[in-house]
Amino acid sequence: MRLTHQSFDLRLRDPWAISGTSASGGGKRIHPVVFVQLEDAQGRRGIGEASPSSQYQEDVHSVSRYLARVDASRLSFDALADSSAYLDSIQPFSPPARCALDLALLDGAARSAGVPVYEFLGLGFSEGRHVTSFSLGIDTPEVMARKAAAAVAAGMGLLKVKVGVPGDRENLSALMTAAPGVPIRVDANAAWSDREMALRHIEWLASTGRVEFVEQPMPPSLPDADWIWLKERSPLPLIGDELYQTADDAPRCARCVHGVNVKLVKTGGLTPALRALRTARELGLKTMLGCMIESSLLITAAAHLADLTDYLDLDGNLLISNDPFIGVQCVGGRLGFDGVPDRYGLRVTHCGLDGSVFQANVPT
Repeated sequence: MRLTHQSFDLRLRDPWAISGTSASGGGKRIHPVVFVQLEDAQGRRGIGEASPSSQYQEDVHSVSRYLARVDASRLSFDALADSSAYLDSIQPFSPPARCALDLALLDGAARSAGVPVYEFLGLGFSEGRHVTSFSLGIDTPEVMARKAAAAVAAGMGLLKVKVGVPGDRENLSALMTAAPGVPIRVDANAAWSDREMALRHIEWLASTGRVEFVEQPMPPSLPDADWIWLKERSPLPLIGDELYQTADDAPRCARCVHGVNVKLVKTGGLTPALRALRTARELGLKTMLGCMIESSLLITAAAHLADLTDYLDLDGNLLISNDPFIGVQCVGGRLGFDGVPDRYGLRVTHCGLDGSVFQANVPT
């Protein structure tokens, strides 16, 4: 097996800010990712993506260091369980890097079998059912209202809003006026430092009649007693994001929140994300698939698990202007594979990248 990888800067259409970063145009404009490709002696290939985040103390350097320690001869499209166990053994561990390799292994294996990844995993994909939210980063009320109106005009019927700054109420009021009747999901990114503060904010959000749920209202480091206190009193469902890294966190989340947000780059790829979704569902938790700023490669990979979810927030590729891949399509807010030329593996086609290490997948 031959492993190649390449860093790439995804360019955001608009500055991106969440709680803890500067708003008013001061958010980031570039998000570096790493693409990987595995190719075996038979010429079979698989591709993957790592989208590291400073929220989890990861960057392209930590991803590259993990990849440099990989002995590609230990990986095989024909021995996924052994390959997965080997990836878990590499230290220091990097979930985004492991994610990229897990995707590449599954892509190559499913292509070899002549099926899409969701079928290879024993799942289906329900065309026409999967609606994603569209995320709005923190900005001024005027800018957030403009972005909300543009998203709705483009057919997005579900918005996810970042909060956690002093101007939250002004921002949300402006946004709601610009997008009348559109359901809203709120993500605090752990901005509210204690349970009383969180409850005050959530009670106001509930009073608007527009908010569906609140994601990660408090830091995951707070004790279970604080989370349970908030869960018992919250007028809106609570979704754990930073609270839910892997399936091992499911018992705690079942006590502390109503649902969990699973991201491939947190869990370490499709294989552990599938386990995280199934474990959460077994414990009665609502399930959500989320993302970072990502290209269509990672977004499409996550979409293969969509039938196991109650909510989708797979819009990272819609926030960038230089997507080098074509994959799952978003039409009117709905994700689907209808019309996607590549039928096998991740169903992702490379569409041009200067100096790329990749060979384009040939649609069949």
